[in-house]
Amino acid sequence: MSTILIIDDETTLVSSLTYALEGEGYKVHGAFTGQSGLQAACELHPDIVLLDLRLPDMTGLEVLEALGRGHGEPQVIMVSAHGDTRAAVKAVKMGAADYLTKPFDLDELQHTIQALLERRQMASEIDFYRRTALRDTGLVGDSGAMRELGATIERVAASGTQRILVLGESGTGKALVAKAIHAASPRGHNSFIEINCASLPEQLIEAELFGAEKGAYTGAHQRRAGLVGLADKGTLFLDEIGEMPLALQAKLLQFLENGQYRTIGASRMQSADVRVIAATNRDLAAEAKAGRFREDLYYRLNVICLNIPPLRSRGSDVALLAEHFCRQYAQKEGGRPIKLDGQAHALLGSYLWPGNVRELKNLIERLTILYPGREIGPAELPSEIVRTGAAVEESAEPVAAASAVGSTVSTSITETLADAERDLVLNALRECGYHKGEAADRLGISRHAFKRRLQRLGIA
Repeated sequence: MSTILIIDDETTLVSSLTYALEGEGYKVHGAFTGQSGLQAACELHPDIVLLDLRLPDMTGLEVLEALGRGHGEPQVIMVSAHGDTRAAVKAVKMGAADYLTKPFDLDELQHTIQALLERRQMASEIDFYRRTALRDTGLVGDSGAMRELGATIERVAASGTQRILVLGESGTGKALVAKAIHAASPRGHNSFIEINCASLPEQLIEAELFGAEKGAYTGAHQRRAGLVGLADKGTLFLDEIGEMPLALQAKLLQFLENGQYRTIGASRMQSADVRVIAATNRDLAAEAKAGRFREDLYYRLNVICLNIPPLRSRGSDVALLAEHFCRQYAQKEGGRPIKLDGQAHALLGSYLWPGNVRELKNLIERLTILYPGREIGPAELPSEIVRTGAAVEESAEPVAAASAVGSTVSTSITETLADAERDLVLNALRECGYHKGEAADRLGISRHAFKRRLQRLGIA
């Protein structure tokens, strides 16, 4: 049931509108001053507000401005007297959805309300589908770093910016981030075109990007459409941008400046409306200073910069990703998913993952193929993961006294360290509202390692 708030000092009008609109199935609330109307808006979060331009305590424009500052952003219909049309138009420019002039027809009001509610519903559905598309891209994680990245992706996707730079170590998922931005954007229903700048010979990459006319070079037996043209109204993802030849960087810069490009062998310029997302694991600022990358292109690409965190800094995300890949590859292979036991999860959480998410994904795929449907323990894991986990455990656990002479000193140090560790763990728990996953993230360790610490320290 949609809620309508009427803010008008004419009690008779408010009463008659309330009766008529409630008869149409709306929940209606009336307020007779600007302040009481703002208070009601704060409490009710109405879908529609009918707002009179003239109120006893403040103007309708002042109320409209206040409504836009955190009252759920309702759709506002301004109600004006016959001579207030100019002020009503100003209100629309300030954000009001529509305006009506007194005396207005009830059917006209109901039609306006219905149209605004349908528009609001459509906007809500679009937002839902964008969020669903973002989840479906494969970006998995509940760590603070990934929640922040997800929020940034949604903001960037909805913006009008057309130049985005994605930075991150190899295997962190830069292509997934680019696809997530595209999927959550208004361009999501158009083409997403991807090119790896390191995978093509230097002499072919220009033709791949901008296209070539028939006979433009040896071997060009037919006209070739460029990826820039194919990405018109969509997104072009330039992976490994740091590998692009310097000569081609100048032509890319020209396209980024004005949206125009020339097909090889053509005499006329063409244009394309393309959002360009570039990605690299290199330090482009350092590359530019060294003369290996155009400085002007670097600054042109670096309008919005997203840094993807490495897997080793994402805490409990390792376990979430592992389970996600277990289900994914079980479905792909047509069998039951493998199950990682507690020790296996602990070892994966302790490993530093130099190959990031790609390394974890490859590991789960290999385990799924070799041990379909089985429980996976340390014996099935690669030796480098087991060795790393053992080294971490050894450094974390208290070391027994080497001799009877040093036992008192060792015990004292051990107790002091244990007390300090207990204080750190308890403080992290308190600050996170006793949410173990968030406390583990705050301490920079996996959930399984955190649980083992709770058991060892005797914290229930």
